[in-house]
Amino acid sequence: MNDSTLGHSVRVLVVDGSAFMRAELARMIASEPEFEVVATASSGTEALEKVASLDPDVVTLEVQMPGLDGLGTLRCIMQQFPRPVIMVSAVTEKDAEITFNALSAGAFDYIPKQLSNLSLDIAHIRPDLIAKIRTAAMTRRLRSVSHCFRKPAQSVGRKTAEAPFPITPAVIAIGVSTGGPKALQEILPRFPRDFPVPLLIVQHMPAGFTAPFAQRLDTLCAIKVCEASAHELIRPATAYIAPAGVHMRVERRLGNGRAMISLDPEPQNALHVPSVDTLMNSVAAFYGTRALGVIMTGMGSDGAEGIKAIHRAGGVTIGQDETTCTVYGMPRVCAELGILNRVVPLNDIPTQILQAIRWRQPA
Repeated sequence: MNDSTLGHSVRVLVVDGSAFMRAELARMIASEPEFEVVATASSGTEALEKVASLDPDVVTLEVQMPGLDGLGTLRCIMQQFPRPVIMVSAVTEKDAEITFNALSAGAFDYIPKQLSNLSLDIAHIRPDLIAKIRTAAMTRRLRSVSHCFRKPAQSVGRKTAEAPFPITPAVIAIGVSTGGPKALQEILPRFPRDFPVPLLIVQHMPAGFTAPFAQRLDTLCAIKVCEASAHELIRPATAYIAPAGVHMRVERRLGNGRAMISLDPEPQNALHVPSVDTLMNSVAAFYGTRALGVIMTGMGSDGAEGIKAIHRAGGVTIGQDETTCTVYGMPRVCAELGILNRVVPLNDIPTQILQAIRWRQPA
């Protein structure tokens, strides 16, 4: 993305209670040619005033602030001046929970700030910060253009019945990134307690966030949700969240041949660790025609090779549609490759999965 794509520079408001963090974030953002830091703010109240007067394209917002905190500020922004907000969070269980609440309240994404005990250097977050601001700005512009040129709503008849899936899956593999926490919170609670197959999930997420996220989901769901553990047997009615920093694969357990979880940091040079491709390639190899892969909201192309492997193995592939994605990146690549059996809105994904496994509600 460049200035010609955007039409003008990306105008960013930096909100943080720490003068050091405000200066460092502003410096990193302003070093990007197409970005402009229009102002900084040290409190939620000041942030709301500057959003109203300056109309920035993107806001970076600290989770923990004195007075009106990040979550309260976010809610005011989304109600009064809706626009992409990227939360800046410390890697603590408390901040992780607040961050997930913020994502549910409409935050576009989040950045963890990890300060070393020996150094205040946060330069390591720059690539992630720049990429997410760029994607947030592009998403806002595209949605604005789409809204301006959208045709009047028409009554489009949807097929009342779809052809049944050719196979009954033995596993559901899900890959998701930006927008994923909110999306997963919407669909996982719809799976029943007696759901007869396991779900294996890669959600791109930094270290320190996957365990609290799994715990949060577990309180919302009838099925069990947990952060995956190495050598754990894969059981039905359970959703396994891949831990940050390691790849999750399915392997055959010696002795009884049952499916178990393998966790391995290699390859460390993968763009994402954990990788959706790594999980889905292993699912395709282990389950073959009885694999069901789902690719959901997220930027980039992680999952395309894995979905292709499931498709080639004769399994079923489902993609989230553009209108319900926070970022239509990962599903778009799969759709353009022609490797998705169905493309559906987010709220229809559980229905499709339940139909595939032939689940029937008890009488």
